[in-house]
Amino acid sequence: MDTLAKDPAAVLGFTMLDITGEPVALEEFAGKVVLFVNVATKCGLTPQYEGLQSLYETYEDEGLVILGFPANNFGGQEPGTEAEILEFCTGTYDVTFPMFSKISVVGEDRHPLYAKLAAAMAEQGGEPTWNFTKYAVDRTGHVVKRFDPRTAPNDAKFVAEIERLLAEPAPAGAADEGGETPA
Repeated sequence: MDTLAKDPAAVLGFTMLDITGEPVALEEFAGKVVLFVNVATKCGLTPQYEGLQSLYETYEDEGLVILGFPANNFGGQEPGTEAEILEFCTGTYDVTFPMFSKISVVGEDRHPLYAKLAAAMAEQGGEPTWNFTKYAVDRTGHVVKRFDPRTAPNDAKFVAEIERLLAEPAPAGAADEGGETPA
């Protein structure tokens, strides 16, 4: 979806390294509802991994994808290597949603992806304030909602917003489940 890369408001124009170091064009998630979450393994909110995984399993077939971005910005609560983070997430919480390499999500060294997410949600608080800040992106690739770190993945209002976004049709030309663009 080259149009996403050219749309200044869309956030799926980035290529990021997954947790194993492989490049992933976020455009592959075009047409889906995407939840960006900055995560940490040594945080009091770390048990949210369980709720995020449950949400992912419940709504993946309807078009939800959760993208986990480990970040060590808050209290040094993500000190591990990518291999250690992956082992923890899969071994402790059976995480199957896509996880990415550690990045900075705030400060002068923050990744441009998180600068864009924060700018899009300036009226809702903007930047992550702690681990497990959640940004919801609609099927057009635009950030539509920011959720506080303490908003649990099973919070009724949070789930209702995800369901509302999933009920919206994918834009014409969005990649289908097989990655092919419909004719």
